[in-house]
Amino acid sequence: MNDIKLSRSSLRETELPVYPGIALADVSLVASDEQAEAALMALMGAEVIGFDTESKPTFLKGEESTGPHLVQLATETRAFLFPISWTPGHAVLKTILESPVVLKIGFGLGNDRTVLRSRLGIDVKNLTDMGEVLRGPGHRGTVGAKVAVAHFFGQKLQKHKRIGTSNWASRRLTSQQLLYAANDAQVALRVYRAWRETREIQEAQGETLDPPSQGFD
Repeated sequence: MNDIKLSRSSLRETELPVYPGIALADVSLVASDEQAEAALMALMGAEVIGFDTESKPTFLKGEESTGPHLVQLATETRAFLFPISWTPGHAVLKTILESPVVLKIGFGLGNDRTVLRSRLGIDVKNLTDMGEVLRGPGHRGTVGAKVAVAHFFGQKLQKHKRIGTSNWASRRLTSQQLLYAANDAQVALRVYRAWRETREIQEAQGETLDPPSQGFD
């Protein structure tokens, strides 16, 4: 764990090396039966995976979102992106997300569980929001991935608003979109691993466990 303790407001001005993220070669856009089978084997073979979703933004007042349009799942080495428009992939998503054995880790999950149930009939099980885990008592908001990456890795997670608010319902996602979406899922898993390692070291040394929100003002 890095010793840097940052607030959300100070992170923007802090000079940190850039979080490298996942390589494009390790990102798979699942759009065939073969790709879906490979994703199923890799993800169901993991005890813990990263999870996130992306939705096409709404701009008009009163406009309802039709998302999510993309579901991202990641292991330590691979990320699998499932376009919701590719209907055959729904069965694979259902198997993975409803598994009580595989732990899913994300950040800022909000109403992801609700919309997946209402739109796809998927009842996500064994889901943990690291933003809430790291928040701790006395904090009303949740901890974001940017602050968590700075705290645990001493690096800056770059999340460009232009990409985050792009058209995730597009049939042809750009390489920038693929990397943005893949990192959203994988970084949650990596932060979870770092957090668990920190807690296990403290327990082994007989130390009093720090509040989960330490360093997250």
